[in-house]
Amino acid sequence: MIGILVTRSIYDGHNTLIMTATTRLGFIEKVKAHLEILDPVTWISVFPCLAGGVMASGAMQSSMHDYLLLFALFVIWGPLGIGFSQSINDYFDLELDRVNEPTRPIPSGRLSEKEAIWNWSIILFTAILLGTWLGTHIGGQRGLIFASCLFTALIFGYIYSAPPVKLKKNIFLSAPAVGLCYGFITYLSANALFSEIRPEVIGLAGLNFFMAVALIIMNDFKSEDGDAKGGMKSLTVMIGARNTFLAAFVIIDLVFAVFAILAWIWGFEILVYLIVASLAVNIFIQIPIYRDPKTGASFMQNAVDDGFGNAIGKSKVQEHNAFLRFQVINNILFLINQFTAATMIGLKYL
Repeated sequence: MIGILVTRSIYDGHNTLIMTATTRLGFIEKVKAHLEILDPVTWISVFPCLAGGVMASGAMQSSMHDYLLLFALFVIWGPLGIGFSQSINDYFDLELDRVNEPTRPIPSGRLSEKEAIWNWSIILFTAILLGTWLGTHIGGQRGLIFASCLFTALIFGYIYSAPPVKLKKNIFLSAPAVGLCYGFITYLSANALFSEIRPEVIGLAGLNFFMAVALIIMNDFKSEDGDAKGGMKSLTVMIGARNTFLAAFVIIDLVFAVFAILAWIWGFEILVYLIVASLAVNIFIQIPIYRDPKTGASFMQNAVDDGFGNAIGKSKVQEHNAFLRFQVINNILFLINQFTAATMIGLKYL
């Protein structure tokens, strides 16, 4: 079997080099490392917005052509778009990952920095190539919207992690960037793939923008120690865990409230009741977490450990674990309401 020699650096908890060890990494393990740096579990984060945008168009046909377009949509935003942003983030965050996530492919020595550059460069080139072709294939204003959304996301994916801009250094820049790329333009691009942009879709895209902002604020709990040492201005570093939860919960509750108002304006009365009930459930989960950011809503822990842990991740940081418990309920409720709204919008335009 072909093997690759890898020098693995081992650090202690203070980021001090203890020793180096040379191991032989097999071809399959090297491929796995290249895949891991693309962080496949994160690809699904954009799939609900893509599915919602397609559903709300009401224009996708049951044909091989449209199925292939749908497949290309998920590939270009998942493995390529999100994969690129995760790969380049690992490359530029090597020093932070030695503290926060030393088992990642680069700090663990399974990928060299040069190999990481090849990884995200190839992914970027493929995304640009496929995006250009797809935008041309769609044509007209819709094709321009689709290509513009993708290229905007790729640019933000780069400046989010790369100096000198490095948006992720400040939560007031990083959270809106994530909300724009994960929640807003994905919705518009999916809608443009099959139809003109529906007015209601702009509303749903806006709701997803703010929901993504709130979730990324809380997701920073997992890297609080590394962020503080590396000078990253995450909200939890600046104002503490309890106030961070409060800020995120206020945004989320306002998202549900505005969602209910929009549903009423659109004439979806049954959906209004569903959204209000979802908001009540969310608040029920939020209260114990706000009171105790470490152990609040512990009755949901089994859902993280045994149910959704592989999809949303697991954490040893108590505040981040509390966020994961909340995320299980919140995401399910929001997805149910979002897909219901997208279905109703799509039926309206059939």
